Amino acid sequence: MEKMMKRNRHESLSDKIYRYRSIILLISIPLLLISFVIFLMPQSSSTVGSLITNRRAYPNYISKSGSKSYAVIFDAGSSGSRVHVYCFDDNLNLVPIGKDLELFVQKTPGLSAYASDPKQAAESLKSLLEEAERVVPKDLRGKTPVRVGATAGLRQLGIEASDRILQEVRDFLEKKSSFKLKSDWVTVLDGTEEGAFQWTKTMEEGVENGERRLREKRPEEERLEGVTINYLLGKLGREYSSTVGVVDLGGGSVQMAYAISESDAAKAPRILGGEDTYVKELYLKGRKYFLYVHSYLHYGLLAARAEILKDEEVSGSPCILSGYQGSYKYGGVAYKASTPTSGSNMNKCRRATSKALKVNESTCTHMKCTFGGVWNGGGGDGQKNLFVASFFFDRAAEAGFANPNLPIARVRPADFEEAAKRACETKLKDAKTIYPSVKEDNLPYLCMDLVYQFTLLVDGFGLDPWQEITLVKKVEYRNSLVEAAWPLGSAIEVASSST
Repeated sequence: MEKMMKRNRHESLSDKIYRYRSIILLISIPLLLISFVIFLMPQSSSTVGSLITNRRAYPNYISKSGSKSYAVIFDAGSSGSRVHVYCFDDNLNLVPIGKDLELFVQKTPGLSAYASDPKQAAESLKSLLEEAERVVPKDLRGKTPVRVGATAGLRQLGIEASDRILQEVRDFLEKKSSFKLKSDWVTVLDGTEEGAFQWTKTMEEGVENGERRLREKRPEEERLEGVTINYLLGKLGREYSSTVGVVDLGGGSVQMAYAISESDAAKAPRILGGEDTYVKELYLKGRKYFLYVHSYLHYGLLAARAEILKDEEVSGSPCILSGYQGSYKYGGVAYKASTPTSGSNMNKCRRATSKALKVNESTCTHMKCTFGGVWNGGGGDGQKNLFVASFFFDRAAEAGFANPNLPIARVRPADFEEAAKRACETKLKDAKTIYPSVKEDNLPYLCMDLVYQFTLLVDGFGLDPWQEITLVKKVEYRNSLVEAAWPLGSAIEVASSST
């Protein structure tokens, strides 16, 4: 024992290392690996180069930790001007401003009320601008984009008058605003420009028919609303196939917007008679999207009634509820609206609706079209999950197959067909009892509206009658219900693209 202890005392370092080599290796290898990774990370040119490349391609992909950004959007409508201020975190998630998800302030009248005094039109935005500057921190105002999107009111004034007002607004914001401004951020929202503004009008007929005031939307607004819905659903930043498509049925037009593949975008034809294409290229939350957008003028619900009635004035329309004799006014023109002696009929109404949609006319010059010779975007994964809004939701709720108290409803196009069958078999004298939530002015057209909506979805857009679609009124976002309006889409777009 004594000899062994002496030997241990005189044991060399190399002998000890050899004897405990297994333990030393077990400890040292992980430490070496960790050190090697830490050493490489800050010096790896490939990693840094990749991040720089991504930063150039997707400007808002990298953010400082814990930072916030703001966007100020003016909605210059016909009835008034409104300012929306949004706050985003690093990941472009909405951050509440106070107790709300946005600052929203409005005032009347709108810019169009100052047609003869453009300078006063711009000055009318002063109080709204002050409210926006009040909530945006002073050190961030210079980095905060401000946009002004004019809609129906300015479109009605004509190009020269609206241009004068817009230029005064630009001058006003450059002098009075502390926000970041670019000239093309003050504009009339327009998705297609064919040598002149493609103007549309406020749907006054909506008021006359007992509807809420409706204005026609254009592709630009629909694109931004599509961005909004996908943002609120948490879809942006994912593959295009994970996003949802949007169909919006207004009074004067119907729009479709959905993301398509790059290969389909490359095949996009030019819009007939114009220089624009069907596809808009966007960078949103670090990803590039190709968005198919098209607005079908004259095919909104109220406009479609006129198109259907045009060919049925002599003998009466099978789409009008039995017992009604009257007229329908749209766009300043009155159309005879009466039931034929044989009464309303679902199948005959379908034929009249298909004729109005021009679904059987061989005007399509492209591989895949919807109706009226319009390219359909190629279909694909971005169209598989459709959110369908506005009059689609309203009529479904009134017909009884969507809950009006819920923000969304899962239905199928076939549900519109079934509801249409019941409505077309209903006499006008019984309709008020059966459909108590339908306004009296709309009751005679309930059969027509439901048939048209089914025909539009199935024959017009080519959906399977049993494909599930989502009717949407509002979208839930972080325990709040948010309207899918264009100002939020505009804020997301400018926040995603700002450096």
